[in-house]
Amino acid sequence: MTEIGFYHLLRTSLEEALPRLLIKTLDRGKRAVVKASSPNRIKQLDDALWNWSPGPRDSSFLPHGTENDGHSDRQPIWLTHGDDNPNKADFLFLTDGADCGAISDYARCFNLFDGRDDEAVAHARNQWKDWINAGHHLIYWQQGDRGWEKKA
Repeated sequence: MTEIGFYHLLRTSLEEALPRLLIKTLDRGKRAVVKASSPNRIKQLDDALWNWSPGPRDSSFLPHGTENDGHSDRQPIWLTHGDDNPNKADFLFLTDGADCGAISDYARCFNLFDGRDDEAVAHARNQWKDWINAGHHLIYWQQGDRGWEKKA
């Protein structure tokens, strides 16, 4: 079964938190698929990853691509709004309330949701119930003063 981590965003936006988790993914030698809710949102995340930097004087490059870029097999991070996994990723990142019909194809899933949005929290609770009933191993992380704190 897939290990699914729920990442409850309370202190930063998705655009700030996602790159840091993706860097850890790449550091482990893993590939990732990032699934968002729409093609428009993919464009926003694509722009955010191109413009992301860890600090005011730093710059960082997160190699990634989208359907518009092609060459999916060469992309360590693939952004999509579908259930495709063309870069053969081990890790799946769900954003914006996205669901995935092929979650069992991944070793790990990171479900990032905005804790300041009541609708997003309610959707994450429903996902938790569905995935625990499906037999997946679930872990709950919440943003705290010093980073991610494991709560369950």
